Amino acid sequence: MASGVKTVPRKDWKRPSARRVASVRERLRRLYGVPVIAPHGDPLGELILTVLSQSTNDRNRDVAFLRLRKRFASWEEVRAAPVDQIEEAIRPGGISKVKSKRIHDILEAIGDPLDLEWMREAPLEQSQQYLCALPGVGRKTAACVLCFSFGLPDVPVDTHVSRVATRLGLLRPGAPFEELHDEMTALTPPDAALEFHMNLLRHGRRTCHARSPQCATCGLRRLCPGKLH
Repeated sequence: MASGVKTVPRKDWKRPSARRVASVRERLRRLYGVPVIAPHGDPLGELILTVLSQSTNDRNRDVAFLRLRKRFASWEEVRAAPVDQIEEAIRPGGISKVKSKRIHDILEAIGDPLDLEWMREAPLEQSQQYLCALPGVGRKTAACVLCFSFGLPDVPVDTHVSRVATRLGLLRPGAPFEELHDEMTALTPPDAALEFHMNLLRHGRRTCHARSPQCATCGLRRLCPGKLH
């Protein structure tokens, strides 16, 4: 649940109108612009990168990923390597013991060919279900793979996105993360998944903090029913 916002029972919740969503999106655009990030087409790399991002910052995640790619020439080599060698390579990313086993198990579960390119043309729900069936993969990780790799309309909902969207009245306060992902995908225009994710994330990091949101100077103050100050 977003800090400072009381839980709302599902029966009492009404999804925001498309007009309200558009107003929030436009205001975020004025504040942060429109992110220019082309889909990179590397779903397997994105999957491993997102696993490495758990419980660490972006810098440590990137260092761990680069060390892993430098140590092993291919994902097949990573899969074939002893888990302790994977752990050593990704140690700067934190909780490397857990992540190394998860990476190994994910690559084992995918099998041969070690490739997720088929998701580019597959139905979104099919790809979501496949990814979420992999060891330790949840909706946020799946959404990162589909959105950043292929530009598909699946919005990653991390703690920043859920907090800001809940305070803005876009998501039901107290909803579980699976519901948050379903709702964000439903209310976001198909061509705006990456933009909405990135701008909500930026606002959460810069202004709408968990414990001390800067409501007095927030550019979304007039649109925010959840303002705390």
